Amino acid sequence: MTRELSREQLLGFLAEMVLIRRFEEKVEERFRAGELAGFLHAAIGQEAVAVGVCHALGPDDLMASTHRAHAHVIANGTPPNEVMAELYGKIEGCSHGYGGSMHLYDVGRGTMGANAVVGGGLPATVGSALAFHLRHEPRVALAFFGDGATNIGTFHESLNLAQLWNLPAVFVCENNRWSESTPQSQHQPITDLTQRAVAFGMHALHVDGQDVETVHLAALDAIEHARSGRGPVFLLCETERLTGHYMGDAQVYRDKEELKRLRETRDPITSLRERLALSEKDWLPLEAEARRVADASVEFAKAGTDPKPEDALKNIYVT
Repeated sequence: MTRELSREQLLGFLAEMVLIRRFEEKVEERFRAGELAGFLHAAIGQEAVAVGVCHALGPDDLMASTHRAHAHVIANGTPPNEVMAELYGKIEGCSHGYGGSMHLYDVGRGTMGANAVVGGGLPATVGSALAFHLRHEPRVALAFFGDGATNIGTFHESLNLAQLWNLPAVFVCENNRWSESTPQSQHQPITDLTQRAVAFGMHALHVDGQDVETVHLAALDAIEHARSGRGPVFLLCETERLTGHYMGDAQVYRDKEELKRLRETRDPITSLRERLALSEKDWLPLEAEARRVADASVEFAKAGTDPKPEDALKNIYVT
């Protein structure tokens, strides 16, 4: 690729990645303090994929996320206040307190939902892309999923139909090679997951998911390819999960020295900061603003409105 992003664009991406990192660190802090219930999954280390891809989407495009959704949803335009309020179960949350961490919805801003089911967003993405195709709308539907999701039936069914019907869909695989807590070598016979898309005749791209510029430019190409009527695209992003599968995960299945090495050499935030040669004078205000927004989101959430018991009976459909 010959295109390059401006320094201003990269600084904006860096600021957003830092915000997502500080937001998730704040979430973990509040989780350990006993203020947040359920399972929460951080995308620490994978911020470049979320920011690079979501900023390539158009205002009318749709995105489906995974159980590891905070980064995607914030990068796709949902204010941190609304995400944090959802984690606290407040009406002001983006899913009005019904969803929690693994079910973040914000359809008005293009997020058609996170999903606790592995690969659960894939069929919804194909359905949305089919609707765009039948209506002759120049819109794209995009799904995020992990390497483990490429083992399930709905992954293959979704890619098969998208390719067969030439749909405007983009499938973004965040390959952190862990499939929750199982090394990739123990659950997949291949290492280049683009081959799973090539088997359907699908156009595939393979990038370093720790380089936000590379991710963004590849995502622009993938989305334009799908939008122009040339069919769906599989975008494989090799990334690193620098934390546990869930908050509180002891990670007994990982080599601690290897994890330490990855944190030192493969952190997308550190890499971009070094590339931009950001001085402490320039870095500190960026860092301080990210912490301020994360802190403010907690205060917003705590001051939010608790749903009433009878609200549990709303939005229930009986046939």
